Amino acid sequence: MKRCFDCLAAVFGLILLSPLLLLVALLVVWRLGSPVLFRQQRLGRNGAPFVLLKFRTMTSAVDRDGRLLPDHLRLTKLGRFLRISSIDELPELFNVLRGEMSLVGPRPLLLRYFPYFTEEEMLRFSVRPGITGLAQVSGRNEASWDQRMAADVHYIRTWSHARDISLLLKTVGKVFSSQGVEEDPMSAMADFDEERRQRKIGPFR
Repeated sequence: MKRCFDCLAAVFGLILLSPLLLLVALLVVWRLGSPVLFRQQRLGRNGAPFVLLKFRTMTSAVDRDGRLLPDHLRLTKLGRFLRISSIDELPELFNVLRGEMSLVGPRPLLLRYFPYFTEEEMLRFSVRPGITGLAQVSGRNEASWDQRMAADVHYIRTWSHARDISLLLKTVGKVFSSQGVEEDPMSAMADFDEERRQRKIGPFR
């Protein structure tokens, strides 16, 4: 039933939002050039990697040595707006249709983080990752890594269809208020693996 709901909602969302998706795609091409979509491998169900889709929010500017500049230097005004409004996340609806994600679930994280999840936190890989989740509704980018992981585990252990619908409605409210959103989340907190190394937690695998 969860998968059925995800597919129906994703199709409906893509149809309803198609004019907005087209407009944003044209703006990205105009301001940033191609490609329109940002693609990055993330951890999916059972820890299997998949390619996450988002609208591009940053330029490809590099330093004298050919290395990408820090995110905050490559983030454009359009990119800031897309992030604050969460519009950059809309292409993830295609990930939902492809069966790689759910509307609600733990957020998919980077592949290099995998060795640093505790045994309890590994429970997050028993379900499809989500576009939104309990951790995002509870604090979005303001929550610590430990709080996010605990929220993900709690969501899985107490899952219900009613909870999913409640979280989707709360997400809409959070998006419109832009509450707890950081334009560059990593400017406010360390990467998950770095934070765990600093605290001497992991790697476990």
